Formats: sequence, C-alpha cells, structure tokens
Amino acid sequence: MRVLVAEDERMLADSIAEGLRAEALAVDVVYDGDAALERLGVHDYDVLVLDRDLPVVHGDDVCRAVVESGALVRVLMLTAAVTVPARVDGLRLGADDYLTKPFAFEELVARILALGRRSRPAAPPALERAGIRLDPSRQEVYRDGRYVHLARKEFGLLAELLRADGTIVSAERLLEKVWDEHTDPFTNTVRVTLMKLRRRLGDPPVIETVPGVGYRIP
Repeated sequence: MRVLVAEDERMLADSIAEGLRAEALAVDVVYDGDAALERLGVHDYDVLVLDRDLPVVHGDDVCRAVVESGALVRVLMLTAAVTVPARVDGLRLGADDYLTKPFAFEELVARILALGRRSRPAAPPALERAGIRLDPSRQEVYRDGRYVHLARKEFGLLAELLRADGTIVSAERLLEKVWDEHTDPFTNTVRVTLMKLRRRLGDPPVIETVPGVGYRIP
C-alpha cells in the first residue's frame, strides 16, 4: 500500500511516515497543499493522510480537487478542530474519514489500513497461485504447505505478483507500489529483492522473468 502524508507540522509528518514505514507501507511526505497536488498528479496512492490546515493550498481545496478528479485515493483528514460541525464539514468535502489531533498512532494505522482495503477491489482473505499461499492479514506465506519467512519488501513484491493473477507486472510498477519516492528509479533494488525472494521460495522456480517487460507468476 502506498500512502501520501500531507502535513505542515514537519516533526509530526515525519513521525507519522516513520511509523507507517515500520508497518511495511510505502510512504511519501509533503508539507503544503501545492506539493500534495503535485504528488497526487504523478503517483498512484491508495490513501492520502491530509491535514486540513495546509499552507499554500488549503487542505479543503486539496480534498475538493481529489474528489473532482475522480481519483481512487481515499482521504483521511486530520485536524485540530474537535467540534461535530467541523468534522461534518470535512466529510462533506469528500473525505472518507476524519481524525482529530492529538490521536493515538495505533488508531491512525488502523484507519489507514481500513481505507486502503476500500481503495481497491475487494481481495480474498488469502492470495493463492502456483502452490503459494499469502495471507495479508497474518503476514504469512506458505509454499506447498511449507512456511516461508520473508522480509517486508519481499512480502510486498510477492503480494503484487499474486494480485496480478498471472499477468505481467513491470519493474516500474513494483517499484511504485512497494517502495517510496526516495528510491532511485534507476536502482536495481527490484531485481535484487526478487532474487532473494526466489531463493526463499525455493525450487522449482515460480517467478518468471519476461525480458524487457517484467515479471509474473504464471
């Protein structure tokens, strides 16, 4: 899941991002509304964590632009306002959820994960293909009944390949969905991580490389 955090309190924004990355999410951070709109126009995000009182372009205007664009990104609005009318106004703008400051980080994570599930077509409880079973909720992978321990990025790559249901996934798409914007687009990190993933899954090889196109689990 890829998340954009738009929050002008830099320490708070960076703290949120650090915590979400520890939950194996890909996170980008911006500190004003104009930068948020720029990122939303470039990247395919699942969830936008949006401070309502952003500078340059107000959070309300960012939310309106997201709704008018028809983007699938879900919006979780943050605000210091605690009154019911303020929360209602935020939801009427098109926000999918609303959280007042200060908040418990565990609640923020739970709300983001819930919105992320709604941002894409409903997925089965577990993804299965070619003898591999991946359980997103338990963060567990089995191959032919054998438990396979995976690092977070390996798990993310495997999940994207399984969700593709046999179709080819480009290295660029994998980089987009599993890593954040600070990753060098010319890096070989996808190839290296796939090499480790293949080794952990064992023989016979199950991930196929389609030269010049991408990867798939046929």
